[in-house]
Amino acid sequence: MSPRRPHVSAFACLFAFALAPAGAQAQADFQSCLGGLRAEALGRGVAAATFDRAMAGVTPDPKVVEALEFQPEFKTPIWDYLAALVDAQKVAEGRAMMARHAGALAAAEKRFGVDRFAIAAVWGVESDYGKLTGRNYLPQALSTLACTAPRRRDYFRSEFLAALQIVQRGDLPAEKLRGSWAGAFGQTQFMPSTYLRLGVDGDGDGRSDLVASVPDALHSTAHFLAKAGWESGARWGYPVRVPATYAGPSGRRAKQPLAVWASRGLRRADGSALSGEGQAGLLRPAGEEGPAFLVFKNYDAAFSYNGADSYALAISLLSDRLRGAPEPALAWPTDDRGLSRAERKELQERLIARGYSIGEADGAIGALTRQAIADYQGKLGMARDGRAGGRVLDALRAGR
Repeated sequence: MSPRRPHVSAFACLFAFALAPAGAQAQADFQSCLGGLRAEALGRGVAAATFDRAMAGVTPDPKVVEALEFQPEFKTPIWDYLAALVDAQKVAEGRAMMARHAGALAAAEKRFGVDRFAIAAVWGVESDYGKLTGRNYLPQALSTLACTAPRRRDYFRSEFLAALQIVQRGDLPAEKLRGSWAGAFGQTQFMPSTYLRLGVDGDGDGRSDLVASVPDALHSTAHFLAKAGWESGARWGYPVRVPATYAGPSGRRAKQPLAVWASRGLRRADGSALSGEGQAGLLRPAGEEGPAFLVFKNYDAAFSYNGADSYALAISLLSDRLRGAPEPALAWPTDDRGLSRAERKELQERLIARGYSIGEADGAIGALTRQAIADYQGKLGMARDGRAGGRVLDALRAGR
């Protein structure tokens, strides 16, 4: 579980100026901060030798501070976010991984009462089923944020200390603590404090290891969702039709009985009557012009994992697809659709075929790909925004 993991920042220059990481004063300030962190760690039962080994040679990493302000769950258009995270490839890989780890998923579902498809969906969205867990050394990333971030220093200070407590109690050596810029790590990306609080043993070896043990990660994720209020046997929600004249409340927190929503003219997307147990909220993640969903308590449990509707919707829709539901027809308010990972790779292949030097076509849209797209857009008379969307791909396919 991670706190709205960012990747890059438009404010990088500001933070680089504020940090001035190469300056002697900044380095002295960082070392002074580490001294305070060391004293606090020792007060929490972390041995001096544990702290010193974990922090040997550590210097501040300005890249993690740059990342603090860019949060894809909040800054990426939701149709792009979902297109990349809930695509045919993710579904196929998820079903294969669910078959491979069927025993662990069944045991976690039975132990905590959480739907196995939801557990697998978190696994898929958080780390692509264990393939992308992050490379940042957590003691370095978290100490940098605790000592130099422009905000939330107390939060990251607490997470830094929790990471060292994980090492002290023998669950994992410090060198295994690698993950996101913000400190989330393991197969299902728990923050260190969440690991200490909710990490459980799923494979019977007497300890919790969310890095190397898939059963531990799946059981711990089920434990998290159960503590977040997951209701066994209930669904998260479903798409609905909203009358064009509707002017009532919306948002996952504004829950009402289904009878109230029905009286306001809402129907399921296929036109049938509303169904389900308990109260629901009306979610309109792209505003009044986009698709709408009625969401129940299990949606809130998914939301609590990352604190963003785009994230919770990705988990929820992916869980349905893993279960065998067809892809829903969602009319997002855009004329530039989001691309799946296969389409992003195709876009890159077509750019390479046109002579653009962007490296390997891997579906990851980086700076070189965006620069190439912007150049190609300029040649077509499009706005040079570098966006990897449907319009650019369609133009490349048409040979324009």
